[in-house]
Amino acid sequence: MTTLLSIRDLTVNYRRDGSEVAALRSINLDIAASERLAIIGESGSGKSTLALAIAGLLPASSISGRIDRPGLDHAPIPGRDIGFVFQDPSGSLDPVMPVGKQIAEVVRTHLGLTWRQAYAKARTLLERVRLPDPDSALDAFPHQLSGGQKQRVAIAAAIAAGPKLLIADEATSALDTIVQAEIVALIRQLVAEDGMTLVFISHDIALAAELAERIAVFRHGELVECGATAQIVETPRQAYTRALLDAHIGLDAEPLLGRHSLGHTR
Repeated sequence: MTTLLSIRDLTVNYRRDGSEVAALRSINLDIAASERLAIIGESGSGKSTLALAIAGLLPASSISGRIDRPGLDHAPIPGRDIGFVFQDPSGSLDPVMPVGKQIAEVVRTHLGLTWRQAYAKARTLLERVRLPDPDSALDAFPHQLSGGQKQRVAIAAAIAAGPKLLIADEATSALDTIVQAEIVALIRQLVAEDGMTLVFISHDIALAAELAERIAVFRHGELVECGATAQIVETPRQAYTRALLDAHIGLDAEPLLGRHSLGHTR
């Protein structure tokens, strides 16, 4: 299996009140091409910091260690090689620009298409993410869309240039349960159709198990456990992982793994 990313001894330090605080400590992790990996843990565990480091969105001065990308033949370009879906689509979308133009700009920037071609691709992408009436949606502003619809637009923009890696950082946490399930099903479908590698970041181990083939568990900036979804859910080695499982009232490994193995969608 081809390795897309190889992370070795990755440490990230932030400066706070004149001193350095370690957000990540000596992380070692390989991510295979076309793999669906979930990274889970509590708030402050380092999940989002890892995502930003992978995407090249942190200052080099804060990072030590290596992130090698053998699955790419050039330095990764955010937006082109790596698509990023943030937790709050309202913060990642321009409030004064129609969403169709925002997606078209990504296409124009990275694929060099004409505006006419870029708008045509934007419409196709809005259709792919199942936004109702994509023709009207092209001219809609973010405030005219619901939270779930805005997240669909953000996903469309993230995959617009055909990235090899899609990072979804808490992309469902601001949504209600039904919309969460719809977004998870949509991400699974898009990743499968385009052959993308997925890094899905969440504090919700149930959502992670439903979507991912492998789960990495983070705590206090450290990778404490990593393994196949079935192993993590059924026989976790760490008490912390068991606590995450127990935090879900009524969570039962057997139906959870049944949904995972059958590719359950809603």
